[in-house]
Amino acid sequence: MRRAGTLSFGRTLVVAPHPDDEVLGVGGTIARLASEGEEVFVAVVTEGKPPTFHPADVAKTQAEAAEAHRILRVKETFWLRLPAARLAETSHATVNGALFELVRRLSPQTVVLPFVGDMHMDHQLTFTSALVACRPHQADFPKLILAYETLSETNWNAPYLSPAFVPNVFVDISKHLETKLTAMRMFASQLREPPHERSIATISALASLRGATVMQQAAEAFVLVRQIV
Repeated sequence: MRRAGTLSFGRTLVVAPHPDDEVLGVGGTIARLASEGEEVFVAVVTEGKPPTFHPADVAKTQAEAAEAHRILRVKETFWLRLPAARLAETSHATVNGALFELVRRLSPQTVVLPFVGDMHMDHQLTFTSALVACRPHQADFPKLILAYETLSETNWNAPYLSPAFVPNVFVDISKHLETKLTAMRMFASQLREPPHERSIATISALASLRGATVMQQAAEAFVLVRQIV
């Protein structure tokens, strides 16, 4: 197991299939890195499209994300605007290209992705396309790639049939949990009452559990995909 103190994140790109995934999985880490002077960018891959999603609801969620990112001190948010819940129907080359262009533009040292075993197909395809965008045969490529967990996605996959989330990197967010929770409260349209997983109580409980795993008050957990030192 590795703790953040032994990793150098540097300029970091967090890739979220949908708005709020980045706060659920990486909110505390984003807040910590920003407080330590690192530049953190967020890419939201999809956007709800009519008729499945009403434009007013989409606009509301994006406004909530903007406020959450302000609280976390995200350097800049990029909206790739691919169709939500329809990435499987989108050309793989299109998804690859959108993420590749962003990685090329930002040259991040670290990229943080949704976990490949998540139940939502958008998460799985985002992970795959992001890895294509981060291939190490480029002149400049990310040296650290981590996968995060998303409540109500990562833990709802099929046991023994889908990859299991077994974290081996833990970031201490003890000093930044409240910032994460404050940012998540901005997503009023996405929050639910306990015992729903997307409740403040459950998000806090997961942070406590992950922290206890490594004798910290609160932590976020990741799977190490690649590290080049």
